[in-house]
Amino acid sequence: MPQTHDRKSFTRRAVLGTAGSLAAGLAVLNEAVGQESNPAAQVGDRTSTLAIKSLRGFRVGTKAYVKIETNHGITGWGEVTGLDPNVAVALAHSIFELLDGQNPTRIEHLWQKVYRSHRDMRGGPFMTHVLSAIDMALWDITGKAWGVPVYRLLGGPTRDTIRLYPTPKAHKTGTGGPHPYSGDPKDIENLVKLVKDTRERVGKDGTVMFDAHCAVPPATLIQFAAAIEPYDILFLEEVAVPGNIEVFKRLKQHIRIPMATGERDRTIWGMLPYLHERAIDILQPDVGHTGGISQVRKIATLAEAYFVPLAPHNTCSELGLSAGLHVAASIPFFLIHEAYLDGHIMPPGVAKRSWQTDKDGNAQLSAAPGLGVEVDETMFDRVNADPNRKFRWPAPTHPDGAVRDY
Repeated sequence: MPQTHDRKSFTRRAVLGTAGSLAAGLAVLNEAVGQESNPAAQVGDRTSTLAIKSLRGFRVGTKAYVKIETNHGITGWGEVTGLDPNVAVALAHSIFELLDGQNPTRIEHLWQKVYRSHRDMRGGPFMTHVLSAIDMALWDITGKAWGVPVYRLLGGPTRDTIRLYPTPKAHKTGTGGPHPYSGDPKDIENLVKLVKDTRERVGKDGTVMFDAHCAVPPATLIQFAAAIEPYDILFLEEVAVPGNIEVFKRLKQHIRIPMATGERDRTIWGMLPYLHERAIDILQPDVGHTGGISQVRKIATLAEAYFVPLAPHNTCSELGLSAGLHVAASIPFFLIHEAYLDGHIMPPGVAKRSWQTDKDGNAQLSAAPGLGVEVDETMFDRVNADPNRKFRWPAPTHPDGAVRDY
């Protein structure tokens, strides 16, 4: 028995010793081969010397702009929206630590590097909104480096015109303020009048949308939806506060009008429950909220598998809006895109777009490289001096003073 035990022990030691020798030998061999000949070490593009050399964030009114510069003079711009711009600028400057010296055309790699960098901030709105702007800027640089518009890099255009709203024939109306948990006849009548007036405004052949803005509780929304069926609206937007998929499923059971949501959800992981539970008809990701061009493109593909189109939300200036339109130009399942032009979000000239609108107010594709937007930094101080363009925290309340969603 002792001899048997010793023989087994020796065998284990021999095996472990051999494994250790093999590992050491492989390490020596890899070192001898050299990193330049090791495929596992050549993830980057060896044919390019393009590298990120600086990142600057700018507060521009209620928005923040991010400027990424490279060692070859190619510059990319992105926009942060839905976030305190002072915080956005500080966070962007901090994130530069992860980007410094990197090849900006490795967009997916850098997106993953930033998103997964800190386990306690992964997926949060502050991180994801700032990452959205960085992602836009990286696509802008890559398009300029290749001399093509971003939509060419996304597989090419799937359409010649991008349908926008608001236009003379497409308009979205809002809630008109907070609403009770269940409505009396007068409450419902006031909401219905908003839809009725909008339908008369755009005509029978026009498009009407209604934004509940998470301010119409489910019971009232069910009452309201039944009353507006004769007006044939395109969709009900933001029917409930994100975070409880059961509420969306309940509304889907009772409402026959197409429902849309997604502006407050981030990344493919935030959108998946709506699709999996068949709780929504239209997804509305915002390129400035959800993780940039990279994520909207992935969300579109995910939604396509469920036959759900995108109607992207967007309250960016022409900079962030242009990023969204590049995605809309490249995806097959697209419905309509939100777009506010002519100084509504940012004074004209701050972010000058290269694309035009047609006689119906819809966007034409631009042939300009990158995002096709020129940013005038000299106008930033003028925007920031305008007291009406300062960021302020919302404080929505009901008439009785209770805090409400909006």
